Amino acid sequence: MNTLLLDRTAWDLCLDANGDIAMASNPYAIAQDVASAIRLFAGELWYDTTQGVPYWQQILGQFPPLALLKQAIANAALTVPEVVQARCLIASFSGRTITGQVQVIDTTGASHNVSF
Repeated sequence: MNTLLLDRTAWDLCLDANGDIAMASNPYAIAQDVASAIRLFAGELWYDTTQGVPYWQQILGQFPPLALLKQAIANAALTVPEVVQARCLIASFSGRTITGQVQVIDTTGASHNVSF
């Protein structure tokens, strides 16, 4: 699977050495697409408003159970093609900041870790 390569800081398109839009391939493409999926707010994707994490609806401004948050993030990761298993681990929940990791397994059996 190929995907457009995004700059890790700006989360925007990158150019390759020829000045063309850079592409990423597996295994990095899967990890990047999982990161994009868990950053997506439900309703934000104009051509499929059912995708994304329900941040506005169930998480932000609330104090949701961690199980709800972990499941929402794992469900978003499972929307990525080639991902067959996803598990969200929360490392820290301090104030308004949550850090953690999504562990995914792809169709080849390889595992990928995406930190947030």
